[in-house]
Amino acid sequence: MCGIAGEINFKNKINLSVMNAMSRELTPRGPDADGIFDSEGCCLVHRRLIVIDPENGAQPMSEGDFTLVYNGELYNTEEVRAELKRRGATFFGHSDTEVVLKAFIEFGERCVEMFNGIFAFAVWNKRTRTLFLARDRIGVKPLFYAEFDGGIVFASEIKALLCHPEVKPIITREGAAQIMLIGPAKPVGSGVFRDIRDLPAAYYAVFDENGLKLRRYWKPIAERHTEGLKETTAHLRELIFDAVKRQLVSDVGLCTFLSGGLDSSIISAIAAHEFEKRGEVLNTYSIDYRNNRENFRASAFQPDEDAPYVLEMAEFLHTQHHDVVLDTPALADALNDAVYARDLPGMADVDSSLYLFCREIKRDFSVALSGECADEIFGGYPWYHRPEVLHYDGFPWATSVPERGALMKDPMSGCEAEAFVREVYNKCLSEVSYLDGESAEDARMREMFTMNLQYFMATLLDRKDRMSMAHGLEVRVPFCDYRLVEYAYNIPTDYKNYNNREKGLVRHAMEGLLPQHVLWRKKSPYPKTHNPNYLALLSERLGAILKDPNCRLTEIVNADALREMLETNGASFTKNWYGQLMTVPQIFAYFLQIEAWMRKYNVIVSD
Repeated sequence: MCGIAGEINFKNKINLSVMNAMSRELTPRGPDADGIFDSEGCCLVHRRLIVIDPENGAQPMSEGDFTLVYNGELYNTEEVRAELKRRGATFFGHSDTEVVLKAFIEFGERCVEMFNGIFAFAVWNKRTRTLFLARDRIGVKPLFYAEFDGGIVFASEIKALLCHPEVKPIITREGAAQIMLIGPAKPVGSGVFRDIRDLPAAYYAVFDENGLKLRRYWKPIAERHTEGLKETTAHLRELIFDAVKRQLVSDVGLCTFLSGGLDSSIISAIAAHEFEKRGEVLNTYSIDYRNNRENFRASAFQPDEDAPYVLEMAEFLHTQHHDVVLDTPALADALNDAVYARDLPGMADVDSSLYLFCREIKRDFSVALSGECADEIFGGYPWYHRPEVLHYDGFPWATSVPERGALMKDPMSGCEAEAFVREVYNKCLSEVSYLDGESAEDARMREMFTMNLQYFMATLLDRKDRMSMAHGLEVRVPFCDYRLVEYAYNIPTDYKNYNNREKGLVRHAMEGLLPQHVLWRKKSPYPKTHNPNYLALLSERLGAILKDPNCRLTEIVNADALREMLETNGASFTKNWYGQLMTVPQIFAYFLQIEAWMRKYNVIVSD
């Protein structure tokens, strides 16, 4: 993985000192090498994390009139390479970077439809003076941009864009509402800052002297599922095994995340078997919190601890296992680091814990595999199964919209806040592909799938990319293989819920791979601290900020309403902020992150 950035300017000379500053901001994404391409009207920069073909994968990479900067991995490199060779192409190395460049030269914009992988890339055509930008189907790899008079600037991260004098750290009232009413998610295409846009997943864009044009090249399409349960089970097993195996290719050391839950256990089991064939031992990593066992209280969302299952799976798979144990002060201290990694207020300690976890893994590895996104595409969350949440007329992981609105500096009534979010929600539903004649229940499941794909899953993927790449750690997510997403979109709900269990079909398909009680273990979300000292520490820090005459938080948050929350330990806010994990401690942490973000980025609030 890498960091990319660039500027096209048809009116003025490009300032190389600005481009070098943008490159420096992306150093954590690419700590191993850097490069720059400077031509009339175009400058491209690249920071490299070396994973494949150290000698021949340097960037920017040029051939003829075309120059590429690329962040990502292709998992069907050899198939695309073979097709290009059949058409007469020759190769000097085995990097996927060279394959991407030659595929673009051969197929143009259509090349993205050939790729199975996670990527964001840019190609400059010197002859036509045209810039091509593209992002992978699921949006695993980020790409932000800002247009200005006669030009465009783009980068893997917002912090790099803000180095450019044409890009200001301004948020409007709408940006503040996004932070307060939708955050830590953000509307598709939004960069939250006034001047910044996010190239959506499965889009490419072409920029020339006539401006920027965006085009969507993929989305899940509704089709009638014609396979029976037995065929579906076998097909799904084949797709999962193939997705994991393809993502084990690396010229540097590779490990897996292992929580003892279904998804990470599947990935680790397949990886361990492949390593064993090569006479190697897989390294696995898990996260926990000091004194969590003493403070853990089971709930409907988190019925048991991960630790016993982690130990059992590590022994079952004969892996070299590593426990990373975090303490409360470190978790709170890293909230600011997580904001800088994400460039926006995020999932509070759900972010900061991953930030610290990835830092530890990077000491020994540069590539890891993780189990994100199986819940979104196979129906693992409660909102797929509880009717009152499934049919909630809005985003089911953020039902606290009126309560959020009341916390804004200029409080929005419940109706105003819900109207703001509803516009975003309705736009999402307008893109759902339905099957003619399907039931209202099946149609709602497609809507839920799309909402998860575009919002909840996107938020988790942002988190995973930024927290890992802040340390130069590449994390691959096999369940985001677009073939799995396409297939899952059309699997009937009663198949997915085989044996009346969430993700029952996945469990059934993996019979024989895992111990039975791990295979059928009730879903438990990403682990978080249960230490009461954590809430006390956050409350103390938030209270101190509200007393600070230089407090920035109150430029978008109602100070009196927030003080009331603090005084009642959150009792005045009765719903979760976002999903199952952001309860009262995380709400307080989120506001701490807003304060840190506004200070770090010198955010200007404008009407």
